[in-house]
Amino acid sequence: QTSTMSLERCQSEWTEIEQEYQQLQETHKVYRQKLEELTNLQAICSSAISKQRKGLKDLKHSLHKCTKTCNEKETEVINDLKVQIKERQNVFFDMESYLPKKNGLYLNLVLGNVNVTLLSNQAKFAYKDEYEKFKLYMTIILMFGAVTCLFLFNYRVTDEIFNFLLVWYYCTLTIRESILMSNGSRIKGWWVSHHYVSTFLSGVMLTWPEGQMYQMFRSQFLAFSIYQSEYNLLFLQYYYQSGCLYRIRALGERNQLDLTVEGFQSWMWRGLTFLLPFLFFGHFWQLYNAVTLFKLSARDDCKEWQVFMLALTFLVLFLGNFLTTLKVVHQKLQKNKEKVKNN
Repeated sequence: QTSTMSLERCQSEWTEIEQEYQQLQETHKVYRQKLEELTNLQAICSSAISKQRKGLKDLKHSLHKCTKTCNEKETEVINDLKVQIKERQNVFFDMESYLPKKNGLYLNLVLGNVNVTLLSNQAKFAYKDEYEKFKLYMTIILMFGAVTCLFLFNYRVTDEIFNFLLVWYYCTLTIRESILMSNGSRIKGWWVSHHYVSTFLSGVMLTWPEGQMYQMFRSQFLAFSIYQSEYNLLFLQYYYQSGCLYRIRALGERNQLDLTVEGFQSWMWRGLTFLLPFLFFGHFWQLYNAVTLFKLSARDDCKEWQVFMLALTFLVLFLGNFLTTLKVVHQKLQKNKEKVKNN
């Protein structure tokens, strides 16, 4: 009797599972249909945007020709149209951040032709927030790594582990940033190239063989790494504590995929000016590293190609960081002057 009751219960459970399975099949069928509809809509939108872009490009070219022969009143109309065309192009940029698109050359080389588009705002922001946390945690790890190498273990093996960690970190950042840019992040200019240059520098540092030249620069490089990590940690901590990104996203002032970079961008001005002297000090330390390495490369007993290559790379980093930061500060000061005049 007990076995009969057990069998009946099993049959009852199977019937219930079968009913849920039938419902699951129907739901999955609807899902597949909606997915096909979504794919078709994506293709239609992408095609329409391409057509609109081509039309705007032709219109802009025609307006440029008209400018040469029109009067003052017509020039105002043309300028107004040009402003509207520029605004429309920005709208297309935001639209495309929600549509699948081909990866750039770098992502194609690393990931292949894999769709990395995140379709929902929640997914985009979650990925961006995870990127910022990754930078924060890795900055702490790299700082402790540099302190360990400088003060505790003067061994080539520990130095190689630290340098390999730097290469992996910067390589990972370039991939993550490329994915964020594919999803609408507006990071551009020098800050796009910065981590590629840092990856190259770390790779050259990793291949630098043990020797007198290496030991003469080792302490300076590790001390610079500690300072850079401390600055980045201070910057990232302030960034999180102030809730800067959450606030500006809620106010609609910036794109929700804006991200922190190892530099001073115009939108970071308010509340972060106290970090500016630390930033410039780090830039000039990069110049000091370049000068030190150039002097080492000029010595007769210097045989390693890495010394001169590292000197050039540190010089490129200094020029890129320093000039870009100066440009941003100058632009911000000009805007403040204009506001004062208008008031």
